Amino acid sequence: MKANEGTMDRGLRVVAGLALIALAATGTVGAWGWIGVVPLLTGVVGWCPLYTVLGINTCRR
Repeated sequence: MKANEGTMDRGLRVVAGLALIALAATGTVGAWGWIGVVPLLTGVVGWCPLYTVLGINTCRR
């Protein structure tokens, strides 16, 4: 499992994930907001399985 997300990508994923989770927790967007767990986890880990399948890599080489 090699990192395939760059710093900016990871930061945006963490922020978006936290925002969606916060909106779901307050009842603003409903249960679908809990999907924010996915970008949060991929941002923290630095690896996205979809990027691997599509051959995308935002890391600097």
